[in-house]
Amino acid sequence: MSYIDGFVLAVPTDNRETFIAHAKMANSVFIELGALRVMECWGDDVPEGKVTDFRRAVQAKDDETVLFSWIEWPDKATRDAAFEQAMKDPRMTPEANPMPFDGKRMIYGGFRPVVVLPEPGAQ
Repeated sequence: MSYIDGFVLAVPTDNRETFIAHAKMANSVFIELGALRVMECWGDDVPEGKVTDFRRAVQAKDDETVLFSWIEWPDKATRDAAFEQAMKDPRMTPEANPMPFDGKRMIYGGFRPVVVLPEPGAQ
């Protein structure tokens, strides 16, 4: 069963192209290390909620856009090994690929899928 890493972050809207370049570099490393696919989604319709919402979750400022991203792995073991290798990869250092956003406000976690549609192998 696949394994998913999910991320929500706020990026200064003016840094859109810088973020895309950063993500392409980092995500190419994850693909090399076994990720099946990566999705970086620039916020387009991210409403404010009455109790909580994506913007509050990452303390987004007025000049920032919320991103929702995920990495799909074949399994958790591949993900764990890849993250260990990625942290040693010189392309992933802040000097080689600085984060164009405040990483302290990024939320992330690993998830085991419980519903996948269509089901793998279904026609």
